[in-house]
Amino acid sequence: MAGAYPKPDDKSLQALRDAANRLRIHSIRATGASNSGHPTSCCSAAEIVSVLFFHTMRYKPSEPAHASNDRFVLSKGHAAPVLYAAWAEAGYIKEADLLKLRKIDCDLEGHPTPRLPFVDVATGSLGQGLGAACGMAYVGKYFDKASYRIYCLMGDGESSEGSVWEALAFGSHYHLDNLVAIFDVNRLGQSEAAPLRHDTDTYRKRCEAFGWNTYVVDGHDVEELCQALWQASQTKGKPSAIVAKTFKGRGIAGVEDQENWHGKPMPKDKEDSVVNAIKSQIQTNKVLSIQPPAEDVPKISIANIKMPSPPTYKIGEKVATRKAYGLALAKLGKANDRVVALDGDTKNSTFAELFKQAHPERYIECFIAEQNMVSVALGCASRDRTVAFASTFAAFFTRAFDHIRMGAISQANINLCGSHSGCSIGEDGPSQMALEDLAMFRTVPGCTVFYPSDAVSTEHAVSLAANTKGICFIRTSRPETPVIYSQEEKFAIGQAKVVRKSDSDKVTVIGAGVTLHEALAAADELAKQGTHIRVIDPFTIKPLDAQTIISNARATGGRIITVEDHYREGGIGEAVAAAVSEEPGLLVQSLAVSGVPRSGKPAELLDMFGISAKKIVAAVKSTFAN
Repeated sequence: MAGAYPKPDDKSLQALRDAANRLRIHSIRATGASNSGHPTSCCSAAEIVSVLFFHTMRYKPSEPAHASNDRFVLSKGHAAPVLYAAWAEAGYIKEADLLKLRKIDCDLEGHPTPRLPFVDVATGSLGQGLGAACGMAYVGKYFDKASYRIYCLMGDGESSEGSVWEALAFGSHYHLDNLVAIFDVNRLGQSEAAPLRHDTDTYRKRCEAFGWNTYVVDGHDVEELCQALWQASQTKGKPSAIVAKTFKGRGIAGVEDQENWHGKPMPKDKEDSVVNAIKSQIQTNKVLSIQPPAEDVPKISIANIKMPSPPTYKIGEKVATRKAYGLALAKLGKANDRVVALDGDTKNSTFAELFKQAHPERYIECFIAEQNMVSVALGCASRDRTVAFASTFAAFFTRAFDHIRMGAISQANINLCGSHSGCSIGEDGPSQMALEDLAMFRTVPGCTVFYPSDAVSTEHAVSLAANTKGICFIRTSRPETPVIYSQEEKFAIGQAKVVRKSDSDKVTVIGAGVTLHEALAAADELAKQGTHIRVIDPFTIKPLDAQTIISNARATGGRIITVEDHYREGGIGEAVAAAVSEEPGLLVQSLAVSGVPRSGKPAELLDMFGISAKKIVAAVKSTFAN
């Protein structure tokens, strides 16, 4: 421990109590004005937020997104009004604007989103804030090597989420001593009491078992909070948890610690008397001075990252796109030292290990905790401190879908690579086969979905993703497939490639990944029989190059066959059908995986589920028979 605890004087402690009560009043008034919201959840956290914002945290109130500021993550996002109130007390938000809470023309939304410069990640789907805070803390400790600290305020109800414990395991494994998790243990969940109620000792034991330096405090005692937060700042080598016993609706007579008040504003006829009762406890108007941060964050740029050299693959060379991903990522890492890779203990299958070998200090092993991996990536990318690529089997991103969805609401720039897509992985069987991932990522707002079909296009996908806003998903495959593009070929998002074409083409066939190669094999077989087909590689499934598809379909008699190693629902076939839906005379036939596959050799499975070259030939022939 460095030195003795610098106890605040009595005036400062009273000012913190008074600030907490002003936060309560703001929260009650704001939720009253919107006639919705969670004032009781704000009231339990008032002292915690007061001590953090007006005593412990170092930041510039006029520049909430400053790179050197301490970070605050409100994981219990429904307590947003108390966060907005803190920024009003800090002078950044106009007090009158608090009364526009939840209005359509106001960025003070029901749960925090990064429309606000003091919000780094959107919260509200519970149990996700700590994972993002871990990502921020990792960047602060190991990449920025700066003195800013990260504080994450969580509810006791949300600590039933498994992702909270994934994050606790991550934080201690990486010795994130710049991270503090605060549990607002106010006993009550939404519909009934949280499972541990006020059993703070069990919370303490659990946090300690996960390797966290832990304090139990009275969450309404500002001095206890000041002391615990100071002690946390002196602790090296492990993160700190503060278990704060609080009461939901603190300070509201007849409501405090009572059930059935979650998400309910104060009744209109009671609001004034509630506010006046709290106001009567305020003794000072002392303005607390906010300490500025140590400005020791390095200046970096992650704009316009270019590959150091063009691809070096030769046409015909056989390379799995999953391996091309790892090689491309390692290469991109040479171009900018803020490119970082995360993986969930699958690095020798996704080939993220090639990045680890080249740049070990920028590789983050997240182990088998995909939800947390996505949230850590989100935290890493916040405030544009890194370009984050996270990889695992594409199938396992489905369990992290809510974190991906929140990433889109967070306006995050993160890149996710899913390998082992489709039944072409073979003998491992259906539990490992991603067959719903395209549908999932196509629904994510602003998401770019890359589906490269050879090593050259994979390298371009990685390079484009690094410079693209929003969430990017790169779908890679297990089988080795031949390189079909030259080293000079240019790629762009939303631009398809016509890879086989003649003037006598009768059908346009669209395939991606392994099915593009099946389509090319089908084209060779059909050509021997005197039938020619056009073959298109979409490259990105979202956005889809509708123009190229429509013009080529028109040139081939209006007939389109899509073939994909994915379920029919939400895949390439449906994307193409939607894109051509207003074009008269175009017919789309979709070949896709129907039903749950089984173990077998890749070629056997492609044939069994109707997406092999043989089945494409049959589909083309039946098009004319009809």
